[in-house]
Amino acid sequence: MLWLLTFSTCFLLVIVILSYWLSNDNLRLGTGSKNLMPSVEHLFGTDWLGRDMFTRTIKGLRLSLAVGAFASLLSVLIAIVMGICAAIFGKAVDAAISWIIDLFIGMPHLVFMVLICFIVGGGIKGIVLGVCLTHWTALARVVRSEVLQIKSAEYIQISRSYGKSAWYIARKHILPFIFPQIMIGFLLMFPHVILHEAALTFLGFGLSPQTPAIGIILSEAMNHISTGKWWLVVFPGLLLVVVVKSFDSISEKVRILMEPSSSND
Repeated sequence: MLWLLTFSTCFLLVIVILSYWLSNDNLRLGTGSKNLMPSVEHLFGTDWLGRDMFTRTIKGLRLSLAVGAFASLLSVLIAIVMGICAAIFGKAVDAAISWIIDLFIGMPHLVFMVLICFIVGGGIKGIVLGVCLTHWTALARVVRSEVLQIKSAEYIQISRSYGKSAWYIARKHILPFIFPQIMIGFLLMFPHVILHEAALTFLGFGLSPQTPAIGIILSEAMNHISTGKWWLVVFPGLLLVVVVKSFDSISEKVRILMEPSSSND
């Protein structure tokens, strides 16, 4: 529905704009404003150190969006390379890449991401590597399938007969053809990446505790939820869910626009 797409887009834009507009002064420790409930002055209340939870949440979401976008982009690039190589470089390469895909799919995402984060020492580097190395498999299969359909097309055979390289054919003929699937795959991947980034940070394998990330906010809040400070969990968790659902709505609408036959409307 159009109104849902409009709301989702506007909501995400508001999050990004607010994250730059809100002052970092709200993140300073304040002994006189600890554990305040939500009010007009502090919309999401304050935490046990006197920091404004609204500011922390918005800036944490911006960080999640930035990390998610970068990790998703890297994952898409891996999927493109692996999918195209599997389709055009013969049965041996196809079998090897298919085996790698099955191996990655067979291992639980979260366990694999935790292992990668632990090996590289955590932080943003660990999250990005953990996410991009575990989310490319489904899109790689789609890319492989699409390339297999067109690699024997007449215009590609003509291009090959003129001595064009495999890189030229992939760049000029294959990539434009599979671009809609790549865009849809990127948008569908994005919300999963955001959730997994929050999960890794929540478990302590992601960003540093000083970073205003949603996973860290929720992890810290668990130590105080039993004392009745419900706002420390409810508002950050709710906004995270709304952000994820917003991307789901946008990706679904884009999928329908690019592939009208996939819609049941």
